[in-house]
Amino acid sequence: MRRLLLLFGLLLVASLIAVPVALAADPSMAHNGRIVVSTQGDATIPAGDHADFVFVTGGVATIAGEVNTLVVIDGSATLSGATVETILAVRSPVDLSGGTQVLGDVMTVDSTVTTDASVVVGGTVRDLAQDLAGLWWVIAPMALLFFIGFSVAAVVGGLLLAGLASRQVRSAERLMVQEPFMTLGVGIVGVIAPILLAVLLSVTIIGMPLAFALVFGIWPLAAIAGYLVAGIAIGEWVLRRTSPTVERERPYLAAVIGLLLLEVMTVIPFVGAIASLFGFGAVLLLSWRVLRGDRPATTTHVVTPTAAPLAS
Repeated sequence: MRRLLLLFGLLLVASLIAVPVALAADPSMAHNGRIVVSTQGDATIPAGDHADFVFVTGGVATIAGEVNTLVVIDGSATLSGATVETILAVRSPVDLSGGTQVLGDVMTVDSTVTTDASVVVGGTVRDLAQDLAGLWWVIAPMALLFFIGFSVAAVVGGLLLAGLASRQVRSAERLMVQEPFMTLGVGIVGVIAPILLAVLLSVTIIGMPLAFALVFGIWPLAAIAGYLVAGIAIGEWVLRRTSPTVERERPYLAAVIGLLLLEVMTVIPFVGAIASLFGFGAVLLLSWRVLRGDRPATTTHVVTPTAAPLAS
C-alpha cells in the first residue's frame, strides 16, 4: 500500500511538472497519439519512430526516435540520438548519448543520469525528492484533517447504530465471540462474492441496475455497518474489563471508545482490516439468519426466587 501511494505521488508530481514543461517545449515536435506501455518487459522506439508517451516498469527503455514523455520505474533507460521532451526515472539509471536532445527536464527519484558532451538538455536534471518533500507538507495536514473527520463520522455513526439497533449490534457481537471462524469466513466471502455476482449480473441489461445497487449501495452499507459493529464490540470488550459490574442498556460509551481504538488500530497493517472483516461477517451472518427466520440468541438473566419469611 505504501508503495502504491508513493508511486501515485510520484506520478502526480510528474504530471504537475511535466505538463507545463511539455507545453513550453518546442511546438514543432509532433503528436500522433501513440502510447507505449511495457510492464516487466522492454520497450524500443527506433530512429525515425515517434510516441507521445512511453511507460516502462521492470524493463529497459531503448529510445532512438522521438518521445514526448518517457517514464521508467524500476528499470533503465538508454537514449542515443533521441529527441525527448520530458524524462521521469524512478529507481532507474538513465544513459544519454549520441547527440540526444532533451527539450525539457530530466526528473529523477533515486536514479543516476549519465551524459556525454554531445547531449543537450534544455531544462534541468533534478531530483524529485525535494519536490515530494515540499508536497508532503501540503498533503500531511490534509491527511490528518481527513483522518480526524473520518473518526468523528465513524463515532457519530456508531452512536446512531447503538441507539437505533443496540439489540442487533449485541447479537452480532455474540456471533463474533461464539462463532469466530464462521464469522471471519463469511466476512471474507462477503468481500469477494459481491464482485463476482455483480459481474454475472452485468451481462444482462436487466441485471445491470441490480449490479449497480449491489456494488454501490448494499455492499458499502453492509461494510460500514460491519466496521461500526467491530468498533462497538472492541469498546464493550474494554468496558467489560474496566467496569464489569456496570450494565449499560445501550452501548453509547462502547461506540465512542471502541471506534476511536479501531481508528488507531488501522495504523497497524492488517489489524484494522481483520477486525473489520469480523464485523462485516457478523452483520452478513446475522442478516442471513434473520431473513431465514432464525431467532438470534439473546442473553437471559436468571432470577433465583427467595422464600418469603414465615410469619411467627
